[in-house]
Amino acid sequence: MTLAPSKLDILQALSPLGPLMCLKREPAEHKGHAGKAVLIGGAPGMAGALLLAGNACLHLGAGWTILEMLDPASARADSNQPELMIRLANNEPSEVLNQNQPDVIAIGPGLGNSALAIKWLKACLAYPKVPLIIDADALNLIADSTELLSALQLRNQQFPGQSILTPHPGEAAQLLKSSSAEIQGDRFSSLHQLVQLTQSMVVLKGQHTLIAGPQHSAVQCEAGNPGMGTGGMGDVLTGSITAIAAQGVHHHLNLWDSSCIAVQLHACAADSLVQKGVGPIGLTPSEVIIEMRSLLNKLL
Repeated sequence: MTLAPSKLDILQALSPLGPLMCLKREPAEHKGHAGKAVLIGGAPGMAGALLLAGNACLHLGAGWTILEMLDPASARADSNQPELMIRLANNEPSEVLNQNQPDVIAIGPGLGNSALAIKWLKACLAYPKVPLIIDADALNLIADSTELLSALQLRNQQFPGQSILTPHPGEAAQLLKSSSAEIQGDRFSSLHQLVQLTQSMVVLKGQHTLIAGPQHSAVQCEAGNPGMGTGGMGDVLTGSITAIAAQGVHHHLNLWDSSCIAVQLHACAADSLVQKGVGPIGLTPSEVIIEMRSLLNKLL
């Protein structure tokens, strides 16, 4: 790692060989080229978190977006977004993952801390090779379990560069047995500690979001605004990383570049909306999703 984070400017790297250009689609491509994403979460009372992540994944271009919903009352087709394949998460997650053969997995939005949530997290950590995005309650479960932390570390030893964590300061504090104030007091050092502890790539959310990994020096996103401080904004980021990583599997874009693109696109979309008079007060995650899609297509 460098002594200080460099500026994240991956959206400005618009040369024909730049990472973002890998997402440009050829005329004959089909949904298989855009990847199959499975997102897990949505415990009772928290289904909205998984729906937001799923909507972001859909609108940012994944070929299939499958939601494994833990809440039985919410595990049904969404008439407002029928493209989402919403299923009730059952008690055999390893079997479900093996049947679906996802290109990318995300777990955490609204996941809760039930026995079923833990079982799904264990299955995701054991699923080989594919990019894995870990957020929200899944991070808290890892923070509370040496077994789950060891499973994450083992996955990273077996499949380097295929797992990324997206904590906000509170979740980071739980992982480091610290406090949010301490995390915020030295975000760069906290980021370094998170990478060392988990052996994963890490997105430390907050003002000037930081990203680093075992093989990647820290970068800092300078875009973004206070309007992003609202419930569900992190779920949108998780879904966005998932979508771009899903497309990246068949477009030669790795999880690091996918995550950097998603972080900067997320923040730039929020800034774009504020410039149009939408926010910062009252800015919603759903509005950011649509602006992200528009911005991504303009860039390509």
